[in-house]
Amino acid sequence: MTGTDTLLRTMARGIRAAAAVALTAAALSGCSGDNQGAPAWTAGSGPNPNGGVPSAEPSAGSTAPAAIPPSAGSGTPEPGSTVAVWKVFTDPGKTISFELPQEWIAQSVTPDQGTMAGALKIEVKDAQGGYLATLQTGLPPRPAAACTDDAAKPYTVVSSVPVALPHRGGDGTIEPHVVFRVIQGYRYFGSYGITNIVGGTAGTACALQNVVRGPEGMGDYSFADLTELKALAPDQKVAPAKAFDTLDQAASYVNEGSEFANIQRMLMSLKIKN
Repeated sequence: MTGTDTLLRTMARGIRAAAAVALTAAALSGCSGDNQGAPAWTAGSGPNPNGGVPSAEPSAGSTAPAAIPPSAGSGTPEPGSTVAVWKVFTDPGKTISFELPQEWIAQSVTPDQGTMAGALKIEVKDAQGGYLATLQTGLPPRPAAACTDDAAKPYTVVSSVPVALPHRGGDGTIEPHVVFRVIQGYRYFGSYGITNIVGGTAGTACALQNVVRGPEGMGDYSFADLTELKALAPDQKVAPAKAFDTLDQAASYVNEGSEFANIQRMLMSLKIKN
């Protein structure tokens, strides 16, 4: 075999290998979820291929993948999670349940005034007693406050994963999603929770509600760090909202740390007896 023949065969093998890689990449991209033109960033996912933070509101029928949490105590943490052992919290009436890490604390407290009879309020804290989220049921429906164009602030959906929960639809609603959203003020303020309420129009809002419209007679419910996220003034207390200097920092919190991965799994494990 001549040196020319050897060179030609090597080049041919290289072309075939490159073509195979291209076909594999195309197949993988065809399996990605559609979130109104922008991918949802979820814990453990790779970087946004579009090079920015997604800003589309989750839509009804979204195909973003929802990871099924392993059973409590399985010893197999979710991607991005650092917790191997989980437990299940159930209220005495067995109307709700959810999973949480073995070391976290779930405590029933007195429901707020104005909630429906039989309403529940459960606060979740980490092993050191730091606040993480509150589950509230039997909330009276509260329409969104009026929002003028000059008062509305840009907001971004950093993470959105559909979750199967009882709800009612209507104008301004979607299927329930576990979300992490940020609204822009003097900083980017972030909040996580379950919602089926669209944040606003044209990517702006005065407030983002972490509330699910419950079926008739059940009342609304919330499982979130805040029931409502707003852009804060410099003299207002930020916690329990998160605050970031850039959208990239918000995306890093969702995609690179374990806290959100654990919280996301807890929120997605919620079950409500309808």
